[in-house]
Amino acid sequence: MPSSFESAWQDEVHAFWVSSDSEEIQELQRDGATAVIDLAGEYREGRGAEDRELAARVIGRLSDIQVRDFALGSHADESADYYWVMWRDLLRIAPRGFVAPVACLFAAMAYERGEGALAHKGLDRALGDDDQYSLAHLLRRVFTAGWPPQSFSAMRAQLHPKVVAAIFG
Repeated sequence: MPSSFESAWQDEVHAFWVSSDSEEIQELQRDGATAVIDLAGEYREGRGAEDRELAARVIGRLSDIQVRDFALGSHADESADYYWVMWRDLLRIAPRGFVAPVACLFAAMAYERGEGALAHKGLDRALGDDDQYSLAHLLRRVFTAGWPPQSFSAMRAQLHPKVVAAIFG
């Protein structure tokens, strides 16, 4: 697995960064959402992040809020275990400037698993990477308010079809 400090890896991930004013934003969002599903499939098959380009694509495309929100809702109960491992692994290798979205995804899953302290540590990682990252602040409020994990899961499940429709039409 690449190191978050390796400059070639940082360049690979940055190549997949999404500019919000890109002319082909929808194509980039579809590419990102598809990459999340493809990488989760690699984890389901036990290969993990062996496909370096695919891992870079996921981390880089998560710079787009729609892709990140798609990723937030992309797991179900039966796939939660391999998504958990995937976000944990990607959090270890995400270069500076790309940590916040991955850390938020990891934190959300930790919260749903009943691991509140780990969820807050994930948010600390996100805010350490980007102290203005709005999802990290939102999740901090949700977690601190003591929302039951099931309520959070239900909200996430309700939002997912809207995100899918926005990306895939």
